[in-house]
Parts: sequence; C-alpha cells; structure tokens
Amino acid sequence: MTKSTSELSPRTTHYEFGGPLGALFVTLSVPITTYALYYTCSETSGGCPPPLWSLPTSFSEAVTSLDWWKSLWDTQAFLVYIAWWAFCVVAWFVLPGDWVEGTTMRNGHKLKYKINAFSTFLLALGLASGTIIRFGPSSFTFIYEHWIGLVTSSVVFATVQALAVYLASFQGEKLLALGGNTGNFIYDFYIGRELNPAIGSFDIKSFNELRPGLILWVLIDISMACEQAIRRGGSITDSMGLVLLFQIWYPAILTTMDITTDGFGFMLSIGDLAWVPFVYSLQARYLAFTHVELGPVFTVLVFAIHGVGYYIFRTANGEKNDFRNGRNPKNLEFFVTESGSKLLTSGWWGTSRHPNYFGDLLMALGYSMATGAGTPITYFYPLYFAVLLIHRQIRDDDNCAKKYGKDWEKYKKLVPYRIIPYVY
Repeated sequence: MTKSTSELSPRTTHYEFGGPLGALFVTLSVPITTYALYYTCSETSGGCPPPLWSLPTSFSEAVTSLDWWKSLWDTQAFLVYIAWWAFCVVAWFVLPGDWVEGTTMRNGHKLKYKINAFSTFLLALGLASGTIIRFGPSSFTFIYEHWIGLVTSSVVFATVQALAVYLASFQGEKLLALGGNTGNFIYDFYIGRELNPAIGSFDIKSFNELRPGLILWVLIDISMACEQAIRRGGSITDSMGLVLLFQIWYPAILTTMDITTDGFGFMLSIGDLAWVPFVYSLQARYLAFTHVELGPVFTVLVFAIHGVGYYIFRTANGEKNDFRNGRNPKNLEFFVTESGSKLLTSGWWGTSRHPNYFGDLLMALGYSMATGAGTPITYFYPLYFAVLLIHRQIRDDDNCAKKYGKDWEKYKKLVPYRIIPYVY
C-alpha cells in the first residue's frame, strides 16, 4: 500500500540544536566565526592572535566604520567564486562517472548518485598544477590575497542557495526531512526542509557535500603553499608539506548522516561552501605567513599521529561498508536485533560505537600539531571537531534508540564506549 505524502513527511514534533533560538544562533555564529578566525589570525590584524588588549578597540572601530563593511565585499572575488562553482557544475555534467544507488529512503526509492567527484578533483588539481608550473607560484596566490572577499562570496551564495531550496520544498509533493518539517521558518530553513532537493538527476545535496567546498579546501591549501614559497624563495616548510599531504588525502564518504538523514538547508549549505574550505584550511593559512620548521623528530611524531588516525578511519569504515554490502572477510561478530538488523560487535566496531570518529579526531589533531605550539588558534579545528562529532554521536544514538528499542540497550552493553575506547 502506497503511503500518502503526509504519512511519509509527518510534521516534526521535536527540536534539535536548541530549537529555533539555537538554530538562529548557529545561523549567525557560523559566518561570524569564519570571519573572526581571519581577523584574529592574520597579518593584517597584527598577529595570531593580535595583542588581546587591542581586540575590543579594534572590533569597535571596525563595526562602526562604513569602510570596513565595504571591505567585506570584493567583486572580483565574487566573480571568481561563481566561476568556480560553475566549473564544478559543468564537471558534474561533462566528466564520466558511474551511477550508484544510495540507501533506501522512506518512500522505498533509492536515489542514484553520479560518482565523478574524484575526477573533478583531479581535473581541478591538474589545472592548478599546470598554472603553477607554467606561470610560477605567484599565479596562484589570488585566494590568499582576496580571502575576505571569497569568504563573503561563499556566505552569500550559501544563504541564497539555502533560501532557494527551502522555498522549492513547498512546490509539489516532496519527501521532507523528518527533522525539518516543524513549520517554523528559522528552524526549518536552518535544518533543511526537503531531504534531497534536486534539479532533474542533479542532486544538490550530494553535489555540495562532495565538490565545491571540499575540493576548494585543497586548492586553498595549495594557494597558501604558493604564498609561503614566494616568501621563502621557492621552498616550503616541512610543516606546510605535512598539512598539504594530510588534507589532500582526506577522504569523503558517501553514506554519511548528512546525506542519508538530514535535509538540505542553511546548516549544510554554509558548512559545505564556507565553513569547510575557509575554516578547515586555517592551518595552511597560518603557515603561509608563519614559517614553522618542525624538524625531523617532530615531523615523524605528527605524521605518526595522523597516520594512526587515518588507518583507524579507513579500516573502520572499510569494515562497516563490507558488512553493509553483505561481505564479512574478517568474520566479525555481530548482534541481530528483533527487526533483523545486524550490528557489528567486534573488530573496530567492537571497541566503540563510532571508531571512525576517533580516527577523524586523531587526524584533526595532526593537522594542528603541524603548526607547532606558537598559537592556540590553529587548534580551534580539533576542538570544534570534537564538539561536532560528539553531538553527531548523540544524535545517532538517539536515532538508533528509537529504531531498535530495547535491542539498542543490549547492544550498548556489548559495545559500551561511544567514540574513544576506555575513555568515552
């Protein structure tokens, strides 16, 4: 029997993130924090951080100055940003890629995703490398020189995109996100009302998650390395080399909570387009104007910490993906719920309920350790990431408790640790 639209997309009766006020707070604080990380850690502000006694005065003078507000806008940067986004869209259409099915949705359908994000990444990397080889590193410092304008462009684009998909969610019979149909504009705009907004076969959510921001993050790192190389006469530091190595190889996984559960609203739009590229690249931007030499011993230590995290992240996700696809090459033990679902209880998934998060946190720590101990600001990323992953773990556990009932309590006794074995 086919379910009606109202049955498939019931009214949301509970809030997350502190409800509408919490959603409004995050909506405002994310772009503000993105700007703040630049103004508290840059050459133009006088250091990383600048003298603490100067911050109140500098802030007051800035926000009361019309010229300062005008400086946030950069037409050239906006045009470049739009061109970048258009490049990603064209690459999605033009580059070949397999079409794979995602998870089964509430209406019984499976969306198909075109898998060519890695091809897009390679194309962008090739064009960037060719430009640098042909014209020198000075040809690729535009991002460093137009940082604030590019941040503003991404914030504007993310806001317009989020508003567009919110308004489009009222047109026709759409499958809405279970958590984004409260009827409150602020909350639903933030969370995302429609689960998978699309234009034909072009899935807006997966496109944003895997392409414009994630690839731009790497291009920003390369731009920062070019800026450093110019200042050092052509070479980069070991610390910059580590950051480039770590972040170029950072993996993106298709079946994340963002894609399978959350709607697409301002939360993901601003996160994908502004937060990921311009906050996650904080370490590289700092190293562009602060040339930290780690030395061989500390370089090996940082590499080892990141390597352990990467190994845990990849092998844990490998175990999960094999098991989901009906393979169990390691003969891992599992717990069968009354509904017939199977939950892993050995391997990495026997050490904690989210071992991949543990690996992610170690990698995040490696990013920041590459900047040395000269400033606490570059350690913002692992601290923020810890809060993000703990919040995501809590949301995931709540969803599983609703889905599996008493079986979830039995499972938690078998796997008691949430993220870090024997700690949390």
